[in-house]
Amino acid sequence: MKNFWIKFVNLFLDKQDIIPEGENITRFKNAKVFYKFKVSFKQLLKESLFIITGIFAAAFGLESFLLPNNFIDGGATGIALLISGVADMPLYWLILIINFPFVLLGLKVVGKQFAIKTSIAIGVLALVIATVHFPEVTDDKLLVAVFGGFFLGAGIGFAVRGGAVIDGTEVLAIFLSRKLGASIGDIIMIVNVIIFSTAAYLLSIEAALYSMITYFAASKTLDFVVEGIEEYIGVTIISVHSEEIRQMILHKMRRGVTIYKGERGVKHQHTDDNLDIIYSVVTRLELNRLNTEILKIDKNAFVVMASVKNAKGGMIKRRPLH
Repeated sequence: MKNFWIKFVNLFLDKQDIIPEGENITRFKNAKVFYKFKVSFKQLLKESLFIITGIFAAAFGLESFLLPNNFIDGGATGIALLISGVADMPLYWLILIINFPFVLLGLKVVGKQFAIKTSIAIGVLALVIATVHFPEVTDDKLLVAVFGGFFLGAGIGFAVRGGAVIDGTEVLAIFLSRKLGASIGDIIMIVNVIIFSTAAYLLSIEAALYSMITYFAASKTLDFVVEGIEEYIGVTIISVHSEEIRQMILHKMRRGVTIYKGERGVKHQHTDDNLDIIYSVVTRLELNRLNTEILKIDKNAFVVMASVKNAKGGMIKRRPLH
């Protein structure tokens, strides 16, 4: 039983933490290994839940909105929908075939773990489309375009939150951006222009235009799901009244603060050129209040703000200081 437990735990550990079979480990190492196992196992469950939710959301968007109305999306899914509409081929086979090269590319560009998760996610998506049949919700073209894009974008976003993709276009974009020096966004845009132009030629201009609405709805929903509801702003403040500003952020804003030790670039005689640089993270909704409070203390404070894609730990959520 002990050897079975060790083998099971080793599945979730990094190479340097793996316990050799038959080795007697100390209580401290046992606790450390168990903690790492617990974190890895909980993360795996969380990622699996995200990916499964994403698969069913995407399948619902495809079967209940896009497929019955011959609409397409961008990326690999859009290519699969376009070929399915023109050649009358099963969508689930096309999703597997078209995304297969992207999975191999993901193995090279991102890594083995990503490629395994992505191949499983795409395989399960194809299986769900083949076996689970969702009813058609509406034939109103505008509703189909908006809500088909919404559910498909949500599905792709949840899969990304789980560490996988169910549309391999972004893997191609990452690869080409490294080779060509272009941005990922530019490459995705070029790919989608080609897809929608082909759709306008093979289907109709009206179908291509509605499909562009689908793509915009999907991309905005994807951003919303991946980045979350709250948008965080990193704020750097340089002021001679740094201590007063620090106290204000801690006790009025109830946010965490980090102090960097800095030095003036322009030197002044007979004055101390050392200063404290304040860094804090707030939500966009709190930004106006923070600027007002800084203005009350020092109207000449130098404030730099930058968008933060994701933030966790520390005092990200407001809470009283003890």
